[in-house]
Amino acid sequence: MTTLIDRKDNVFVMSNRKSKYPVLQVDLRLISDLVVVIVSATIGGITFSCLGQPVIVGYLLAGSLIGPGGLNFISEMVQVETVAQFGVVFLLFALGLEFSLTKLKVVGTVAVLGGLLQIIIFMFLCGLTAMICGAKLSEGIFVGSFLSMSSTAVVSKFLVEKNSTNALHGQVTIATLILQDCAVGLLFALLPVLGGNSGLFRGIMSVSKMLLVLSIFMTAASILSWSFVPRFLKLMIQLSSQTNELYQLASVAFCLLLAWCSDKLGLSLELGSFVAGVMVSTTDFAQHTLEQVEAIRNLFAALFLASIGMLIHVHFLWNHVDILLASVILVVVIKTVVVTMVIKAFGYNTRTSFLVGLSLAQIGEFAFVLLSRASNLHLVEGKMYLLLLGTTALSLVTTPLMFKLIPAIMHLGILMHWFPAESNMQNEDKATMLEAYDRAV
Repeated sequence: MTTLIDRKDNVFVMSNRKSKYPVLQVDLRLISDLVVVIVSATIGGITFSCLGQPVIVGYLLAGSLIGPGGLNFISEMVQVETVAQFGVVFLLFALGLEFSLTKLKVVGTVAVLGGLLQIIIFMFLCGLTAMICGAKLSEGIFVGSFLSMSSTAVVSKFLVEKNSTNALHGQVTIATLILQDCAVGLLFALLPVLGGNSGLFRGIMSVSKMLLVLSIFMTAASILSWSFVPRFLKLMIQLSSQTNELYQLASVAFCLLLAWCSDKLGLSLELGSFVAGVMVSTTDFAQHTLEQVEAIRNLFAALFLASIGMLIHVHFLWNHVDILLASVILVVVIKTVVVTMVIKAFGYNTRTSFLVGLSLAQIGEFAFVLLSRASNLHLVEGKMYLLLLGTTALSLVTTPLMFKLIPAIMHLGILMHWFPAESNMQNEDKATMLEAYDRAV
């Protein structure tokens, strides 16, 4: 098999050889890998469903077993992970379809200000810890930004499964996750500054440019959402009166186009796909669009979660399970406490604040991307890199268990009089939403 090795000893398989005439070529390795991933994820999902456990755990563990850290059935991970990225795109597109723009305005203050405050608090705490322990301040600040990220894909999938997207804590959680996705681009702009590869002035200019591009993108999306999108979807409905095939294709194309534009502007694919969903949600075709893309979303979401599982190195986890378990417990406790305190500071009741804190008490999949970029900039190396990688993977695996325990924890909170009774909590949630709505209006 023809291969290419670059100056950093990365090996690439050359599957598309140049020929005199254009011919249809098939990457059989990619097809084989996708078959292995989808079949393994299916078996894992079925197994855990029969055990009464969330299927997400089955997807993650299936990926860990077939990946390089397990049985090594998948050798070309970059191709599978690239295809699996569509899972996050369609998941956030569907989330945007279900997300009410009015409710987004209601929780916008706590999402934007509270989300940014959470990131700043984690940066401060980890930076202070690094200085006390004699480590580099820049490394501590990066670890803080790294830990502040939560998993949009995993958390949003659980909220959808639990029908909690319209609950107050669900709205605050989703809005905060979207803010974190927006902040990823800013964190990428900050990494060269922390790594010492650019000056402070260049770093500030890079962040300012990112904010300007984000505001222009959101303004353009807002204009298109009332001028173009309703007419376009209405036309697709008329053209697909006999079959939904054309409407389904147009919906997917619209989602991918917005995601691609967002990525080309230096923002994230995830932000663009979520904005595309929100744009469609302002029309009368949101529910119909969701029905058309739901099956595609479920397939690629399973593929994405299995690909995340492939990053888990089973042998490394087993050899350092004590350190990693302690790290995960520390992350869960600290993130729950910090997020709960921040949400509480914005006037939400203890129960809602605690639910948001538990929902965000993991390290998100974007952390893998941030960690990879930081490693290339020599910001984190060696054992710290492996520790952060293992902690992130293990926190994602334990997230389904956390969501499974939330009802029991909340019931215990009521018995211990930490939270008010269920009826009082619903009344408090309604009162809080009405008050926030009045402020937004």
